Amino acid sequence: MLESVTSSAIASALDGLALRQRAIANNIANVNTPGYTAKRVQFEEALQKSVQAGDGNVVAHTMRSLEPTKLDGNNVNLDTETLSNIDTVLRYQFATQAAGGTAASLRTAMRTS
Repeated sequence: MLESVTSSAIASALDGLALRQRAIANNIANVNTPGYTAKRVQFEEALQKSVQAGDGNVVAHTMRSLEPTKLDGNNVNLDTETLSNIDTVLRYQFATQAAGGTAASLRTAMRTS
């Protein structure tokens, strides 16, 4: 596909959201693991700046959560993970629809030229 800021930004968003989904799954899997600290994936702010600069390419970063821990040193909150999962799934669906729309627009443009 032809590279544009939009297609690069969508691809970066999909990559970041997929990484976030894996982090959430790992957090949930370790909800009862003593000493485990939840992971958080950040990319939206960097993506916004990249798009404003006319690029759209960013790499998502995984960081340790700084939320308070329980007595066993674990700081995974199942409610937080569940809400984050729902938010991430909805964002991923939106981004895939946007990618599909971009691809459809390109196909239409190629047929009419």
